[in-house]
Amino acid sequence: MFSSLRLRLAAWLLLPLSLFVAVSAYFSWRNAAAVADYVQDHDLLASAKVLSDRLIWDGDAVEASVPPAALALFASPAHDQVFLSVTAADGRPLAGMPGFPLPAQRRLQGPDRAQWYDAQIEGRAVRAVITERAMYDVAGARAITIAVAKTTGSRDAMVRTLWWPTLEYLLAALVLALVLTPLALTWELRPVMRLGRQLARRDPLHLDFAVDARSLHSELRPVGETINQFVRELKAHAQAQRRFIADAAHQLRTPLALQASQIEFVRYAREHRTDWDNRRADMDEIWREMQASNRRLVAVTNQLLLLAQAEHADAQTRLVPVDLGAAALHCTEQLAALADRRRIDLGLDAPEAGTAWVLAEPALLDALIANLLDNALRYTPEGGRVTVGVHRAGAQVALTVDDNGPGIPAEALERVFDRFYRLAEGSEGTGLGLAIVREVARGCGATVTLQAHPGEAHGLRVRVLFAAQEKPPRA
Repeated sequence: MFSSLRLRLAAWLLLPLSLFVAVSAYFSWRNAAAVADYVQDHDLLASAKVLSDRLIWDGDAVEASVPPAALALFASPAHDQVFLSVTAADGRPLAGMPGFPLPAQRRLQGPDRAQWYDAQIEGRAVRAVITERAMYDVAGARAITIAVAKTTGSRDAMVRTLWWPTLEYLLAALVLALVLTPLALTWELRPVMRLGRQLARRDPLHLDFAVDARSLHSELRPVGETINQFVRELKAHAQAQRRFIADAAHQLRTPLALQASQIEFVRYAREHRTDWDNRRADMDEIWREMQASNRRLVAVTNQLLLLAQAEHADAQTRLVPVDLGAAALHCTEQLAALADRRRIDLGLDAPEAGTAWVLAEPALLDALIANLLDNALRYTPEGGRVTVGVHRAGAQVALTVDDNGPGIPAEALERVFDRFYRLAEGSEGTGLGLAIVREVARGCGATVTLQAHPGEAHGLRVRVLFAAQEKPPRA
């Protein structure tokens, strides 16, 4: 409804306050009316008692002399009108106003044996009370009903007198809140506006700034700290990108420079054909080196593309249920020929195939398994063993790759996940395999751990732990 934070906060404060003022005004009026009703009923009963005490027999008639004290009870600035009535038990009027309205059902209650009720006399609203007393004559005791009624002008004036000051205080508090709340919000939101101006003046290409959270309110300090943390992460990410670009350029520069020199040599040899027979062996070696350089260049490029795809922000939106056992079998079959050439025993241990479902992007999951197998096969000596395992344990599925190669030193267990890091210089790998494994696992919500092979004196176990998923229904 409101786009302004100031207006929304003011509404949250003033609307409940207005409702509170309305409810308080209503209950204040109820209390004032109750007090005025009590005072009016008390005066009516007192007047009825005074009148009852002044009743005397005059033959068969009843006479009443109303003293000034009884009349003084009804004196008010509102000039109310008072009505009196004395009737016998059979309803016959004995004194006072004829046709005095009596209650339809008489219920005299309390120690005073009185009943209060509202009525109309001559079209005017009145408050009335009736009570009884016994009068004795020669015929015995007679029940006499005494009734007193009074218009409600003084009662209404008392309600206004009691209620209006409270209403004035409530309205004054509401008006004061209406005036001060926008001013207070404007004043207290100054640090937020100042923070916005500071961020607007920053150069988006420079991430070397930090928000001073100490100048913010305690409730806003987490926002400032979150901004600082976000900037630090952006800065670290930018630095990692710069390092990645520099490392990639370094890795690509070597094969490209080598290819350039080889191409130059081939061009020179073609221009000097007289030496062709003498240089034929050199040319064959050059072609082999160019082929190896090209393979390395293609491998680095493919690995860089895989890493970029794994790091892409929307990788998690492409996750689908995948049978991890089937993916492991597919990758094992693809690399079986490489294992045979290197005389390595490559095996698969997946007793729960068909039940080990995980959330993953199929192509990236294949890349994860293939990189783990490629690393294991590359560093395992001839005659060694590499085993791929897929096991489900409750709500998790574990993918393991075991080898009996030289393993990884403890000080290098974390560094091997860095891009372009190699344990041995001059190795065939690109240094991106485990970096890709970590990024793919992170995108799938999985974790990667490295540890010594539990069943061998040497070797390595790589363990990737996924959250288990239910098997999807057949389409």
